[in-house]
Amino acid sequence: MKSSVLIIVENLPCPFDRRVWQEATSLRGAGMRVSIICPTGKGYELYREDINGISIYRHELPAEGSGLLGYLREYSAALYWQFRLSFKVLRERGFDVIHACNPPDNIFIIGLFYKWFFRKKFLFDHHDINPELYIAKFGRKGFFYRVMLFWERWTFWAADVSIATNESYKQIAIKRGGMDPDKVFVVRSGPNLKRLNKVPPRLELKKGRNFLVGYVGVMGKQEGLDHLLRMVSYIVYEKRRQDIQFVLIGGGTELENMKTYALKLGVEEYVTFTGRVPDKDLLSALCSSHVCVNPDVANEMNDKSTMNKIMEYMAMGKPIVQYDLTEGRFSARQSSLYAKKNNEIDFAEKILQLLDDPKKRKMMGEFGWHRIQKKLNWEYELPKLLNAYQKILT
Repeated sequence: MKSSVLIIVENLPCPFDRRVWQEATSLRGAGMRVSIICPTGKGYELYREDINGISIYRHELPAEGSGLLGYLREYSAALYWQFRLSFKVLRERGFDVIHACNPPDNIFIIGLFYKWFFRKKFLFDHHDINPELYIAKFGRKGFFYRVMLFWERWTFWAADVSIATNESYKQIAIKRGGMDPDKVFVVRSGPNLKRLNKVPPRLELKKGRNFLVGYVGVMGKQEGLDHLLRMVSYIVYEKRRQDIQFVLIGGGTELENMKTYALKLGVEEYVTFTGRVPDKDLLSALCSSHVCVNPDVANEMNDKSTMNKIMEYMAMGKPIVQYDLTEGRFSARQSSLYAKKNNEIDFAEKILQLLDDPKKRKMMGEFGWHRIQKKLNWEYELPKLLNAYQKILT
């Protein structure tokens, strides 16, 4: 492929956004010229950078929105910079395809502009189902929920091709978005095994305790971290297990709130919050963990979404505990135990069950590792990404 692509992502910097960076490097490896527009972030402060032949154009954003005015400010600033930098990319490097990664779903505005006035193609990379995400965050429908649906419909209408992260998302693109099934390609977020190498464990993460339970992911309202902290409280105070340390890796709008909540529950000494960390620290924490958890609450969004953390746990050979969700079960199969939906006590008991059964942990971890090796890693998803591009460029 000798074409050029401009990837636009609003919610994370690159190369920190692992899915986007994986796609970008794969397209570059297939011979395409790749440019990325994304926000700055901790460790990614340069406004212009070239990495592995990929040109990255970054811009400042206001603090992540947490209310109506916050989101309006964030989304308006993002659109301004995306338009401005897209003209710069067009002038300096050119592009044939705009590859838009949500959230949010308003990047179709830029896609339509370039389709109508410059005859460019528009590819929608569907990372999150935003109407369901809105309900998960705010617990209600209403005017802004309808705005989310409107943006989603216009995004699918504008897209020449859409990429879905799983079959549930593909059905949304077809049934709710009205897309031709032949133009929707499932490209899962399979881990790149070259990145996920096992490293020596860091015993100090256990803080002198016998066991370590690990969590990796964004810390937002829909991630169920309040559930997890209540599970810690139950394990420590009801089950009287003071031999378990929990390490929570990641940043987000709820990080400080969760630290405060841990203090309120009296479990702060049993929980280590690391914030965002480099890959080497993330890998060492996973390698140190006896069990990994995905406390995403059971709701319509999480039920239909594939979580990167699950794939990473499996790639590191770790047994998992999570709520019983459709896509979570499809990904993990026998590498996970499944708690009753939103039943924190059942979840906590399953954590203890695994910690007390090393044979079961080993068997489940090996199943997950083999599933990633033989079916779900990026090597098997890359041809599907290239098929989507073949479709859009012909």
